Amino acid sequence: MSAHPQAVSSEALVHDVIDNGEVSAQQLLVVFLCLFFNMLDGFDITAMAVVATPVAAELALTPDRLGWIFGFALAGMMAGAMFLAPVSDIIGRRKLIIISITLVGVSILFTANATTLAEFIVLRFISGLGAGAMLACQATLAAEYSPDKYRALSVAAVTSGYPLGAMMTSVVAGFIMPEYGWRGMFWFGGALTLSMGLVAWLLIPESLKYLFERRPHDALERVNMILRKLKKDTLLVMPDVEVAKPQQKESVITVMLKLVAPEHRRVTLTLWTAFFLCFSTLYFLMSWIPNLMDASGYEPAVGRRAFFLFNLGGVIGIYLLGFLSTKFKLTNLIFVLSGTSAIGMVVFASAPNELSLLMWIIFIVGVLQQGGFTGLYGAAAKSYPTEIRSTGIGWAIGLGRSGAVIGPMVAGYLIAAGLDMSANFYIFAVPMAVGGLIAYRLHIR
Repeated sequence: MSAHPQAVSSEALVHDVIDNGEVSAQQLLVVFLCLFFNMLDGFDITAMAVVATPVAAELALTPDRLGWIFGFALAGMMAGAMFLAPVSDIIGRRKLIIISITLVGVSILFTANATTLAEFIVLRFISGLGAGAMLACQATLAAEYSPDKYRALSVAAVTSGYPLGAMMTSVVAGFIMPEYGWRGMFWFGGALTLSMGLVAWLLIPESLKYLFERRPHDALERVNMILRKLKKDTLLVMPDVEVAKPQQKESVITVMLKLVAPEHRRVTLTLWTAFFLCFSTLYFLMSWIPNLMDASGYEPAVGRRAFFLFNLGGVIGIYLLGFLSTKFKLTNLIFVLSGTSAIGMVVFASAPNELSLLMWIIFIVGVLQQGGFTGLYGAAAKSYPTEIRSTGIGWAIGLGRSGAVIGPMVAGYLIAAGLDMSANFYIFAVPMAVGGLIAYRLHIR
């Protein structure tokens, strides 16, 4: 690490450490652990989708009540990302990741013993709270420890952990549920998650940026320990860091006024609407595919297979978007992928009752839908100037995630009213198509 006789920014210091020299095993470990913890989130949050039918039968829950359970888990994720994740700026990313993993693990174990709707709602909200905070911290930590040329790939890899975890939900359910029932899924998920809390405590390093800026009492020792693992030169003293002039914390109203100021209003409202609509369709499918397949007369294994294929398609879609975005205009891609995924949902709803055909269609819908949806994150990042970019992205994702809460809940009421799988697929194809069309109006490369 080179000397810095004058005060420099923490970003420059971290850049100096991470971008110079070869990629170390420690950097690869950080990205892998963030990916794996994201898989745990995907498993724990989507486990409810594959156990919904037996849970509803045992607790005598109607579809609209099931929709509440789905919705509150996703509301917890929204609250965790918006209000708990920022605490990492005060206590550090490492601590918040460990706390979040523990919170998810304990709440999942308690869910295995839940016997009422109220218990499910509270526990699923708590699980979502930890998962939402962890998702935000992991992506940030993985990005910080990745060299610039691999940063986008690292973030994509960590992002793909969530649908990978959802895929594993289907696989694990096939082994656990026949023997141990739906409660076994939560025992397994909770125990595995808690054990990973110990792994995080042992192996996850703190954010260098946090240590350079916040300087806890043992900052130099912790920085040097990380530098040794990165195979970099250690420091004799902590370098001087430019400290921004203290500013009064902006209120929610101040932030909102910045984003809806005349120069940003159209972009902000467009992004919020697109995220809301696409989130509602994506999480309708993430929540209800297994249950709707069960209700249509298929064996539970068929519903789990459809859920697996949808999420496998999602993983591929994330990487497909990353590849295509280097060659084509981003908002054109969002429009095409979202629109064709909506067409795929209509085709699925209209297709003859040929199982292999239906499985292929739901897989393709997963590829297209997750590809288009992932493009929205890139569009949000490119829509705002640097000084309000983080705020703009955070609020677009945070407020847009309300669609993830509302979509599954609305579907529950529609199913309770007697609408079958085909009707729900027709209805939820609309917001995905409209969301893609709205995003197209941003014209972002």
